[in-house]
Amino acid sequence: MNIFVVNPSFDKNMTDQFIIETATPLDYPRLSAIWESSVRATHDFITDEDFEHYKRHLVSYFEAVNLFIAKTIEGESVGFIGIAGSSIEQLFVDACFRGMGVGTLLLQFAIKEHGADHVDVNEQNRQAVGFYLHSGFVTHSCSEVDSEGKPYPLLHLHYSGEVIP
Repeated sequence: MNIFVVNPSFDKNMTDQFIIETATPLDYPRLSAIWESSVRATHDFITDEDFEHYKRHLVSYFEAVNLFIAKTIEGESVGFIGIAGSSIEQLFVDACFRGMGVGTLLLQFAIKEHGADHVDVNEQNRQAVGFYLHSGFVTHSCSEVDSEGKPYPLLHLHYSGEVIP
């Protein structure tokens, strides 16, 4: 297991430590719970049927990427990122930890440690689109459907090379 210790400053009132670890199949139940929490908070455009479809396939999605977990110093898993080559395929943060810098931390890790420089994001997920644009990504192209052919348009974003905060 690879462990990376980081110490981000979220804002003037909060400094916390997180550990980023390589995920194993033993982490999948908690990662599934994080995914569900995050998607329910940010993907109000997805039908219940499609939500259940994606949920049923989470293990295969996890197994298709290099998967890393952000944990509090106390060991609570709060977010994760999946990277395949130079592509960020998954980035989800538990709804209780949104806005605390966990997503930025995972994104910085993917860019700096793994050379990730592009991501596809649901166009209807305005929060995620804003997050990536604020973090130095720019729109390269778009598609009318997601990678499974479902009617959720994707924006294909590339990292501009500017250092993210």
